[in-house]
Amino acid sequence: MRLTEFWTRMQEQFGVAYAESIATDQVLSELGGRSVRDALATGEDPKVVWRAVCAAFDVPARNR
Repeated sequence: MRLTEFWTRMQEQFGVAYAESIATDQVLSELGGRSVRDALATGEDPKVVWRAVCAAFDVPARNR
């Protein structure tokens, strides 16, 4: 998954403002206690990050 696809999915699922809030403010245990932005900045695969977001926010299977 490319970063552009990751951000498109985030915005489609949560809306632009809330997606940004999640990415910046939420610390996810699935990402080793990092935020989405921190995980991506340190080179984490966007697909891994998306899966962590899906698990943390109960994203429906059809949107994963």
